[in-house]
Amino acid sequence: MTADVRRGPVTLVTALLLLTGCSSDETAPSAGASTSPEPSPSIRTLTPIPLPPEPPPTGKLEADMRQSSRDAAAGRMEVWVDNDTAAEVVPARIVYRDPRYRGTLSGTRLRAIPSQSERGFPLYLPDRPACDHPAGRGTVTVTYGDTVKTIPVEDSTDVAGRYTKARCTELAIAQVADLSWDDQVPSDGKKGSPGTLTLVVRPTGRPGPTLTIDTVSGTPVLAPVGSDVWRPDVTVRGTDEPQRIDLPIKPNRCDDHAFLESGGATAFKIGIHLDGKPGQITLRMSIPGAADAITFARASCGSLSTVSGGG
Repeated sequence: MTADVRRGPVTLVTALLLLTGCSSDETAPSAGASTSPEPSPSIRTLTPIPLPPEPPPTGKLEADMRQSSRDAAAGRMEVWVDNDTAAEVVPARIVYRDPRYRGTLSGTRLRAIPSQSERGFPLYLPDRPACDHPAGRGTVTVTYGDTVKTIPVEDSTDVAGRYTKARCTELAIAQVADLSWDDQVPSDGKKGSPGTLTLVVRPTGRPGPTLTIDTVSGTPVLAPVGSDVWRPDVTVRGTDEPQRIDLPIKPNRCDDHAFLESGGATAFKIGIHLDGKPGQITLRMSIPGAADAITFARASCGSLSTVSGGG
């Protein structure tokens, strides 16, 4: 009887150990051992999830117009051709046509366009667009092998139209006066010191429209002193005497990125009224003037390292 009483509890514990699959050595940690639970093993995906297949080529060519600040400084825009065909396209000729331009524009830097890829081809802008045809849309003709395709050019930012409008405004202003920047940006050369940007106005000597210079905007590198924009508010007639408009200037930013990446560092937007009609042009400094302006900005920022000026 006594032996049965002793065996009962032992039999129960043994059964529990068998059910849990654990021994007394496994359940009792040794002295000094960590009681942290073992990390669960990572779950591995046995079958990789496939990516959706690439859509097949549509067999079409598409085109759109773009312009970087470097393009604008170089007097060009770029037509990008998207080759959504199954074969490589090697253009022998690219021609852009637009009713806003008097003639065709030929694409440059011709090179192969791989299947389902795109390439940009620079187009140099005409000096005298068709100002009597301010509206329209361009097309590009791509010749490759025995194939000639003419396709419409998407222009979501209106690169071609904005250039036409600005250039026609410049030509109208030239009937009143020639506007340019002085090549010198004088300052005392000390860190933090302002300089002087000078707009030179040379009237034509002929009667005609009245030009009012309302505002001049700064650039990513050069900015007005004490204001968001310069406000000359100067009225010019073709029969006036030449004049110089001094604009106090300071660096807008002093980081290297601003100096090295800004193609419009010395391209200033000028807001005008011509015989009461508003307009805007971008007036760029000459290469020597741009170099002097950048030299001034570097000195005012406290850095005299040589950086070429961007027009």
